[in-house]
Amino acid sequence: MGLIWSLIVGAIIGVIAGAITNKGESMGWIANIVAGLVGSAVGQAIFGSWGPSLAGMAVIPSIIGAVIVVAVVSFFLGRK
Repeated sequence: MGLIWSLIVGAIIGVIAGAITNKGESMGWIANIVAGLVGSAVGQAIFGSWGPSLAGMAVIPSIIGAVIVVAVVSFFLGRK
């Protein structure tokens, strides 16, 4: 059950990051989950584990990390 909860929270974080960067429409739900989970790891590595936590992920640093991940990926894979 912990894995499913982590995937759900990762998807929500990915959707929020996609909405902030205006890249949410071009990303699918699998990309949202991956962006949320990778962004969570990046955000917590850079900013620490402060703020509210869901499924072992600090929400605010995770969202900031996911925004960074989405921006970097869209920069390198974006259409020219």
